[in-house]
Amino acid sequence: MKCIITGGNVKALGKAVHSLSRIGDEVYIEPLKEGLSLRAISASHSAYACFLFAPLFFQHYAPEEPGPIPDADPVRCKVLMKSFLAVFRSLSLLEKTVEKCIILLHFCDSRLRVQLHCKYGVVKTHDLSFQECKSLRAVFDTEQCTHNLRAPPRLLVDAVVHFPLTLAEVTMGASPGGKVTFRSYLEDETEAGQTMVTELRLSETEFQVFHVKQETQITFCLKEFRGLLSFAESSNLPVNIHFDIPGRPAIFTLEDPLLEAHLILATLSEEDSHSSQVTNCTPKAVAPAYDFTNDDIDAYMIAMETSCAGVEGVCPAPSSILPTRHKSSDTRELDSDHEETVPGTPPQKKFRSLFFGSVLNQSQTLLHPGSGQEVLAEDSEGES
Repeated sequence: MKCIITGGNVKALGKAVHSLSRIGDEVYIEPLKEGLSLRAISASHSAYACFLFAPLFFQHYAPEEPGPIPDADPVRCKVLMKSFLAVFRSLSLLEKTVEKCIILLHFCDSRLRVQLHCKYGVVKTHDLSFQECKSLRAVFDTEQCTHNLRAPPRLLVDAVVHFPLTLAEVTMGASPGGKVTFRSYLEDETEAGQTMVTELRLSETEFQVFHVKQETQITFCLKEFRGLLSFAESSNLPVNIHFDIPGRPAIFTLEDPLLEAHLILATLSEEDSHSSQVTNCTPKAVAPAYDFTNDDIDAYMIAMETSCAGVEGVCPAPSSILPTRHKSSDTRELDSDHEETVPGTPPQKKFRSLFFGSVLNQSQTLLHPGSGQEVLAEDSEGES
């Protein structure tokens, strides 16, 4: 593959790379007949972005490399985002000094070469190693989405600028009455009285397209959304928002004769949003100190420390707070758990249950030295 980019399109390519860097740690490069495709996906598979640059975007575009096999599969590779981003790190420098950018993909040499031809005959060459991969594509259809909004990029940029950079998610609401709101989303462990909540309302007249059938609210990640808005503002392209009920993915698109951009973000389901609101309004129940079977390891450690008193290193006799456990029943319970568990990493909750059970068995064995199990322990300070 060989493509040549000139003029202001070099900065547009750099902006696209910056937007993709907010999503994943790897960039997937695939030369197609329709154009050069750059894709990225988050580690949790909750965000996916794709930039497709049409052949008219380039001064020269040759997607297929001539080789001995004419019907060979097209070259697909992935490159570390950190190394690919370093080539287009300074956008202002690209705009001022770079006159031409050449991208060469040689599959036989296993390298991706990016050459920046700058002013005064300076040529910067970057050879990046890559890995062969399969095609990365997300299956979606914007026609199946119930609601559709189209807004100029400056409107959305001015809306999200009021939210702090540390905010992870934002809730967008729309109603048929012509109102669109953006509100800070509070997680389960966040207390509403100790956190600043920002809410912004937009009118229907500020949107180019407003098609909302029923009132709905969706919550999505703000970091990836900011990256797309930054690219849309620099390219002056309107943003199309396609969404449905909570839990269904939200699709953000940019369309132009020279390029297309798609951003797909997962949204919180209605059950998760409702449980978060209930948690923020209702105080959490604190587990009793003697309940060693709950999953809070901090509460367990505090209870173990407060149950030991008197001489250092010596614990008092067990009281009625600790439930009586018999060695035979515990052994059978642990054996049955091991038989049902599939080899591999056990679930976190089951692992904690087994861990706490084994700790209680060891503590009871130390408190009852007459049991059949032999235990080795260090001498306390009172013994010589």
